[in-house]
Amino acid sequence: MKIGELALAAQTQVETIRYYEREGLLPQAPRSEGNYRIYGPEHVERLAFVRHCRSLDMTLDEVRVLLRFKDAPQAECGEVNALLDRHIGHVATRIRELRQLEKQLKALREQCVGVREAQHCGILNELVQASSATADRSASVHVPGTHGTGSRRRRASTLA
Repeated sequence: MKIGELALAAQTQVETIRYYEREGLLPQAPRSEGNYRIYGPEHVERLAFVRHCRSLDMTLDEVRVLLRFKDAPQAECGEVNALLDRHIGHVATRIRELRQLEKQLKALREQCVGVREAQHCGILNELVQASSATADRSASVHVPGTHGTGSRRRRASTLA
């Protein structure tokens, strides 16, 4: 089957298939006399495996590790277990972060209880205030001299 047929069979976009090939997640397909890639059932199976791992929010590096073990069925799977344990930890951390984000958004939403002019909107005013404080903090963390001696000389000459 050609790449378009593989895309249909795996419900994946052609660009995604090409990307996975470049990343080494899918093996290079042999080419026809007309220089078209010819994919087989093994490509559909592997692509489905990669897509399922990605749907579990696994990184490409994690998927590579899993594929290495899938391709070596006699190997012990201790590293697979450890990988999944780490991934579960990352997911738990993200859940905590998302819950904190939800709290922040709900607190922000409480700043404006009705419809009014934008200049009096509590949400917008809070966002402006918070972004100004962030900009002030960012400006104050600049470490002089971190851009090399050339920038110090230029700065000194412009100040003189």
